[in-house]
Amino acid sequence: MSTQYSLLVCVLNILVFSVLVVTGTKKFPAFIVFGDSTVDAGNNNQIPTLAKSNFLPYGQDFEGGKPTGRFCNGRLATDFLAEMLGIKHSIPAYLDPAFGIEDFATGVTFASAATGYDVATSNLLAVIPLSEELEYFKEYLQKLSSFLGKDGAAETARESLYFISVGTNDFILNYFTVPGRSSHFTVDEYENFLLGIARNFLIDLYSLGARKIVLTGLPPTGYLPVAKTLNHVSGIPNLEELNEASKDLNVKLQDLIASLSKDLKGIKLVYADIYNPTLHIIHNPNLYGFENTEEGCCGTGTFEFGILCKAADALSCPDPSKYVFWDSVHPSEKVYNIMANVLMDTTISQFQVNR
Repeated sequence: MSTQYSLLVCVLNILVFSVLVVTGTKKFPAFIVFGDSTVDAGNNNQIPTLAKSNFLPYGQDFEGGKPTGRFCNGRLATDFLAEMLGIKHSIPAYLDPAFGIEDFATGVTFASAATGYDVATSNLLAVIPLSEELEYFKEYLQKLSSFLGKDGAAETARESLYFISVGTNDFILNYFTVPGRSSHFTVDEYENFLLGIARNFLIDLYSLGARKIVLTGLPPTGYLPVAKTLNHVSGIPNLEELNEASKDLNVKLQDLIASLSKDLKGIKLVYADIYNPTLHIIHNPNLYGFENTEEGCCGTGTFEFGILCKAADALSCPDPSKYVFWDSVHPSEKVYNIMANVLMDTTISQFQVNR
């Protein structure tokens, strides 16, 4: 490919992006995502781990009934948010070979199911640690520079919306479930340990050009069907301790956001509360058209997720829209849609985005 042709391609790509932004078609040039299974669109399909969902019944309500690696019956909250923002219908996984930089230029997820802030959490199921997600992002920026040119890539990095959803696994898979961290840290100390990792990650992301960042808190993990099952069988984890740990970390994350907002010039860092909206759905299911808040739709709904859902597919419910949980850990597509609407009104609106 000639130098002149490459330059022309870069100029055309920049012009297209500029027109979209100027005409108001979209507020952000791209939607860039980090985190765990709540926002993984299939990165784990490409690594040797048991934490996968690229098989039915996962994805049964996605386009064409296709399992993509999303831990859901359909789309995730980030997919709905991207569509609401006028960016794209769904966010592709960075490691998915079916997509390239022309797709990732407007939105991409680096998330890995079963990961956490703590590298010890990601090691449990051999998934991508948060630090490696950041390395993939650096690689992405290099590809973006070739695609849009250096200035275009820098502008996209600066003006894009970043979304981080992680932390639940540090408690539900790690601290309260397996020996190790709990023998070295009190709950409060472990929360502070996670907070330090979160702080460093946000600073690193800022140093790479990110300025508009949404950081989600944790949900009420004690209400997850799998947590209830484990508690019933062994008494571990303690459900109230799980919920308290989530609430405590959420408060500390909000304090961190306030601190970094003062320290990092030009940053717009916004906290996304998912704890209270989730609790409202669970406590008021009739307001949302739900009939089951206790079990997941997949299998018996008490312990199945991942490969166990595939084995128990014949037992799955006929209508996931009646269920708050899709499997024993993850929300249904309907809940993700509700949460996306809530986040648009409470969180994304802080970036002065009109619905």
